[in-house]
Amino acid sequence: MTIYIVDIEPVETRYTKQWREHLPQQLKQHTNQPVVSVSGPDQLQTTTPGAFLNFAGTNSYKSDQLQQIAEMFEQNKIQDGDYFLYTDAWNPTVIQLRYMAELLGVKINIGGLWHAGSYDPQDFLGRLIGDAPWVRSAEHSMFSCYDQNYFATDFHIDMFAEGVCDWTRDDEPFSTTDTVERVGWPMEYLETALESYRGRSKTDTILFPHRLSSEKQLDIFKDLAAEMPEYEWIVCQDQQLSKDQYHELLARSKMVFSANLQETLGISWYEGALVGALPLVPDRLSYTEMADQDFKYPSMWTLNWDMYQAHKPQLVHRIKEMITNYDTYLPVLNRQTEKLNKDFFSGDALYKAIAATDIPVQNNSEQ
Repeated sequence: MTIYIVDIEPVETRYTKQWREHLPQQLKQHTNQPVVSVSGPDQLQTTTPGAFLNFAGTNSYKSDQLQQIAEMFEQNKIQDGDYFLYTDAWNPTVIQLRYMAELLGVKINIGGLWHAGSYDPQDFLGRLIGDAPWVRSAEHSMFSCYDQNYFATDFHIDMFAEGVCDWTRDDEPFSTTDTVERVGWPMEYLETALESYRGRSKTDTILFPHRLSSEKQLDIFKDLAAEMPEYEWIVCQDQQLSKDQYHELLARSKMVFSANLQETLGISWYEGALVGALPLVPDRLSYTEMADQDFKYPSMWTLNWDMYQAHKPQLVHRIKEMITNYDTYLPVLNRQTEKLNKDFFSGDALYKAIAATDIPVQNNSEQ
């Protein structure tokens, strides 16, 4: 079996660049199989403002990947039992990959890592396009092309199932399917990468490490900053930081704050936890299953601006209490970090799932 990684374009300020470097090595180490990366052009891409990717550039990148895959089929390089791993499952080229494999009679396996889509009302697709038939049908088709649909959290699985497939966990078609797996994301490299930043001197600094997008509710963060000027409040994306500068900032901060309305995993608060920054996150979205109770606040406190104003005194008190008593939270933070390392930011389950597909399986159309 050869594992082909159909990657997501590497953006300097995103984990996608780290994935291009680390994921091939990790996959090869854990599966003992040859790994080939199928990457698009190397030119630096800037993201569409507030978005994760560039809405035009991402299609150019994916088209280049498809051309490479088609050429490999033409040259008979793709063999029965080969595995294609899409690191962003929202990639329409998977339909063309399935088309080529089935019409040419090559029994491959395909897995995809789902990050977001129109089924999330706070995602760009959800906000701007919503449940338009074309996008929901496209997502359902891509889902059906994958032999394994991978998710990082149970929250994301439930949202996807209800929005795309009209399933719930209690419905037999969803609960018995073997195409959906919660595996966490293959980011174990972060623990090593951030080791040198641990143990730095802390200042009364609170970070907003998120994208500058409406679902992140930056206005709440700025209002809290005005209410508590005794602390340093930093919006990371206002400063055009390199990865090293960003990690230096995390390392001296005492808190990472979130009022997010969209989160299917959450990497920045994990990075912060690794270097001793206390997370303060709402009890909703993926945070509910991931965060210790000591680091969650009631969802209603920041559900919208009006709810925030009604509960602002409680949130202010909570922040001051955590900053003042920072050291007493460190033992809990250590336990939190261990849980995140094991259950959400390790690729072990993903590698095992891929290794188990060494024998060709029936394609979805044959099941």
